[in-house]
Order: sequence, then structure tokens, then C-alpha cells
Amino acid sequence: MTNFSNQAILNWQAFLELKVQNSKDRRLHDFYHAGTYHNETPLSDIEFVALDFETTGLDSQKNSIISIGLVPFTLQRIFCRKAKKWYLNPKDKLQEDSIIIHGITHSDLQDAPDLLLILEQLLNELAGKVVVVHYRHIERDFLDHTLRMLINEGIVFPVIDTMQIEANVQREKSQGLFNFFKRKRTESIRLANSRERYHLPAYAPHDALTDAIATAELLQAQIKYHFSPDTAIKNLWL
Repeated sequence: MTNFSNQAILNWQAFLELKVQNSKDRRLHDFYHAGTYHNETPLSDIEFVALDFETTGLDSQKNSIISIGLVPFTLQRIFCRKAKKWYLNPKDKLQEDSIIIHGITHSDLQDAPDLLLILEQLLNELAGKVVVVHYRHIERDFLDHTLRMLINEGIVFPVIDTMQIEANVQREKSQGLFNFFKRKRTESIRLANSRERYHLPAYAPHDALTDAIATAELLQAQIKYHFSPDTAIKNLWL
């Protein structure tokens, strides 16, 4: 089992209890009220939800969410029938370079709702579960900034970041004495490259729901290879 140290110092359970008292928006209040797991809860007892956003760019201050995909799962099973996907109306214009990446066009978003119209449903899907993402500065930062703009209140919640896990794995491998003398380069930690190392199938990238499923599968593989079902959640969430 790989031994990683989590630098986050928050007691997420206590933190969310405090947010219940301070939140002004009913939807966020209900989300925080659902709470989360105790730090020592083993991964085998956790209900996860993989979350992925497609956006108009990488800057949460300037760009917008245009698609959300999510799927609930456990270490044993991914519940694809409970998966959800939404297109959203962006606040900024679609750029040609981003369209080439995610394939979402103006016509796809013509009748797409504003985030506020699906916010309650989205939060209900996330509430009480541990959110899993591949690069937390997209999903968590974009959702926080968007809500600050829409309802004048941001959102904070714990996540497991499969990209961070993979970065830790690759860093540990590269620090070995043999690799030090060989000057072995660190492997890519992009979603597709990370999945390939665990012999997971190749999926077409940049679809929010497909990437959410891919992230769920990746975490299952990472835990199998580097951790244990008995590993406490405090060792992984951020």
C-alpha cells in the first residue's frame, strides 16, 4: 500500500456543520446539512460521486461551465443508470479552440438552462457523498466562482482528486534511486494517460459524462493498486 500524506488540515465533518449555520441560501444549507463522513471512515464504506465539467476555458474567473456529468459509485460498482448530464448556458462566448476540444457547439447550448435552474438537482446528487474529480481546480473552483456570481455565496466541499493521487504516485516512483540515476521522466497525469497505466480502456475524451465515468474507474484502480478498502478517507480527500 502506498503511503501518502494529506496536507489538508480541515476536519471536513466539523467544517460542513459550521457551514450549515452560516449558509444563507436554502439549497446550500441543505447541501451542507447532509454532512459528510468521519475522517476515519474506510473507503469501502464510502458512497462516491464522480464529477466532471466541460468549460469554455481554464480560468474560473473568466470562463463558464457548459456541461456537467456525474455518476455515483462505490469501490465495487459504478451506477451508470443513475448518471446525470446537463448542458448549461455559458456567460461568455464559445471559442473556436475550445469547441475543437470538447465538441460542444452553439446549437448544443441554444436551449440550455442557466445553472440556477438545475442547481438544486445537482446539489442533491452530490449531497452526503464524497466528490471525485480529475483536477480539483476545475470542478471545485468553477462551481464556487459561478455560485458567487449567481447567488452571492460560494461553495466548499471535500474532494478526492485522482490527478493529485497520480501525481503523488509518479513522484514517488521517480524518487527511487534507480530512476534517479536513469533520470527517468515523470509520466503524464492526464486522465487518459493515467488510465492507460492501469490497463483501463480508452474512451473518447472531453465529454463530461464519459470523463466522470472514466474518473470513477480510475479511482477504483488507484485504490486497488496503491491503497486498500480499509484506508481511511482522511488519507485521500482534500
